Amino acid sequence: MMRLRSQDLECWKCGMSLAAVTLPFRRLEPCPQCEAELHVCKMCRYYDSHVSDQCTEDQAEQVRNKERANFCDYFTPRAGAHTAGRTATSQASKQQLNDLFASSPEGSGSNRDEAGAARDALKDLFKSDR
Repeated sequence: MMRLRSQDLECWKCGMSLAAVTLPFRRLEPCPQCEAELHVCKMCRYYDSHVSDQCTEDQAEQVRNKERANFCDYFTPRAGAHTAGRTATSQASKQQLNDLFASSPEGSGSNRDEAGAARDALKDLFKSDR
C-alpha cells in the first residue's frame, strides 16, 4: 500500500492543498485557509455517507458530528476528501425542489379559494346538531 503524503491531501471543506501541514494531524489541526478542523470523519478514509453511521470501520465508536474534531483512533486522512462537485450538485437539486414546490403567484389565489372551500366543507361535515 502506498504511503499517504500531505502533498496528496486537500481540505475536506475548502479544497486547499495540505502540503504545508505535517502528518499525522493533531486532533485540533486547522486548515491553513478556512480554519476547518482536519481530524474529522469527512477527512477520513473510512468515511462513507452511504453506510450506517457513515463509517466503514466496524470497531470505531460512533461520532455524531462528522465535521468536528474527534478522538477516533482509526482516523486516517484520505486524498480526495473535498466535495465541491457534490455540494454544488446538492445545492442545485435543492433549488430545483424549491422551484417545483414553490407556489406560483398566478395560481396562488385559486389555491387559497380551493383550500377555503375544503375547510368549509369539513366544518359542515362535522357540524353538531346539539
